[in-house]
Amino acid sequence: MHNELRLAYLDELFEAKKLYNQAQWADAFRRLERAHILGQHYAIAHIRVHWWMLKVGVKRGDVLEILGQLIRIVGGFLGSLIGKVPVGNSGGADVSAFAQMPIPDDLREILIKDNRSWEAVRRAPNKGKA
Repeated sequence: MHNELRLAYLDELFEAKKLYNQAQWADAFRRLERAHILGQHYAIAHIRVHWWMLKVGVKRGDVLEILGQLIRIVGGFLGSLIGKVPVGNSGGADVSAFAQMPIPDDLREILIKDNRSWEAVRRAPNKGKA
């Protein structure tokens, strides 16, 4: 993970954890979705986000999210290892784990510079601001 991507990913994760600690579950989850888009090509980063999404699901009492994240923790890890991830996917249980999704412009600019993800990101649809 190149430095700009790592810093952006860690910033989103830090903000998500801060919001989580303030019991702002929806805002924390939105930050986790952005961190997911940034980190999904890297197994540990990818799974860390799903772990935190699981924690938010538990706090919300959202059974669908809890079950979805348990599946995604295993599937996401394997997908990252073999380089098969649905680019732009936000990572929540409310979307298919296989759906490619548009990437917000600000995240696209960071991802396009990454050796592991640039080709897939280049082909992904644009989303605009998020």
